[in-house]
Amino acid sequence: MDLILWRHAEAVPEREGLDDLERALTAKGERQAQRMADWLNHRMAHSTRILASPALRCQQTAKALARSFKTLEALAPGAAGEALLKAARWPDASEPVLLIGHQPTLGLVAAQLLTGEPLPWAIKKGAVWWLRNRDREGVAPIVLQAVMAPDCL
Repeated sequence: MDLILWRHAEAVPEREGLDDLERALTAKGERQAQRMADWLNHRMAHSTRILASPALRCQQTAKALARSFKTLEALAPGAAGEALLKAARWPDASEPVLLIGHQPTLGLVAAQLLTGEPLPWAIKKGAVWWLRNRDREGVAPIVLQAVMAPDCL
């Protein structure tokens, strides 16, 4: 199974009076999302299931792909890593899954899968971490397939 973790692109800063879920992408964030979406669209299978946080910044990031996606409360800011993995049906899903979400949850999930510990790893805004799990003769190692940041594209 392929599990792709995509942190939303750059959003307007938090400020008093602005609901966190309503924070939109900045102009830079829109460019980041589009660059990463182009990169992903050249590499992701058409069967990839795409799940996004209900936060506006994640919705806008997902829309850059120009593919259908499902919004899940389980991916909202502050979500537990276990909730993300359950939503993705890790490691048993038959199709690749792209999760569009937030820090620190995405970093904790990446660390948990790669090291067995929920370490506070940072994932840059707009960046993708692509993990792969393949059962090979009863052994299912997790491989870090790719890490890409929008400023590297």
